[in-house]
Amino acid sequence: MNGRQRIDAALRGEWPDRTPLMLHNFMMAAREAGVNMRQFREDPVTMARVFGEAAERYGLDGIMVDVDTVTLSGAVGVDVDLPEDNPGRSHGGFMKSLEEVRDLKPVDLANNPRVQVWTEAVALLVKDYGNEIFIRGNCDQSPFSLASSMRGMDHWLMEVAAQVDDELVFALLDYCTDVCCQFLKLMAKTGCHMLSNGDSPAGPDVLSPRLYGKYALPSEKRLADCSHELGLPYLLHICGKTDRILQPMTEIGAEALEIDYKTNVQAAHDAFKDKITFVGNLDPSEVLARGTPAVVKAKTEELLNVFADTPRFILNSGCALPAATPAENIRAMCACLRSHAAGVPA
Repeated sequence: MNGRQRIDAALRGEWPDRTPLMLHNFMMAAREAGVNMRQFREDPVTMARVFGEAAERYGLDGIMVDVDTVTLSGAVGVDVDLPEDNPGRSHGGFMKSLEEVRDLKPVDLANNPRVQVWTEAVALLVKDYGNEIFIRGNCDQSPFSLASSMRGMDHWLMEVAAQVDDELVFALLDYCTDVCCQFLKLMAKTGCHMLSNGDSPAGPDVLSPRLYGKYALPSEKRLADCSHELGLPYLLHICGKTDRILQPMTEIGAEALEIDYKTNVQAAHDAFKDKITFVGNLDPSEVLARGTPAVVKAKTEELLNVFADTPRFILNSGCALPAATPAENIRAMCACLRSHAAGVPA
């Protein structure tokens, strides 16, 4: 099997010849290629080269194409800072009140330069590697996350918790969902094999499970539905300890869920087994960036053993790898994976 076939099998719940590997590695890949974040985000040829070289270097089965978590924020009017050698970051919302949702102007993502670079890079990767390596077109923020950027996290969370302005809250979520779906549709045109989004502030570290079910989950489900209408499988990433929303997350309709390292993997295994493909979830900082190869090997084996009874598993870090992650640690993870029994029942 090649990488694309392995991940396709894992998503269908069929046994691959071994557990597939996909890395959330855009910062590390750029550093190893000698490219700063400005060069990486501004040139699709450079971006594609960075990801392709990393895939070849480590023998990855899948490439996750990510740039930052503020591209959509910038597209809708949030003040975004684009440092020379760090990912883009936003600086608080521009909406002074929820009432401003009534005056928000439509956004045409197809003409956004940063979105164009992102999708052009994915198209190049599909052209060069798409028959051999699974290409995941990540599409930045989910609606709840984008709304928090537009309104400002503190204001947004207080308004969601108060539940007194639901008409306006849902109007903003609808606006953000339309923007997110635009990105999914543009990304689908690249020929990528999967679509995905991240909804970092929707997890229990920030939002209660009850409020997650009311406000975040419905818009996440709409993105999964949009992806399926485009004929592609869908993956959602949520940061933090997601133990308390694992069951609700199974209702999104996503083929795969990418879970952060803080989550209890046995609980995730039990919630997802035979239904949803688990993607993750080695600690990107303490294990992969700051651990020793021996620690990486032990943690990789531990994770592989938890999911040895199901084909619905793709090894990855729980979140983005730091730029300074040592190559020897990634090699230790890869070596452990490839020497580990495939787990196919006799």
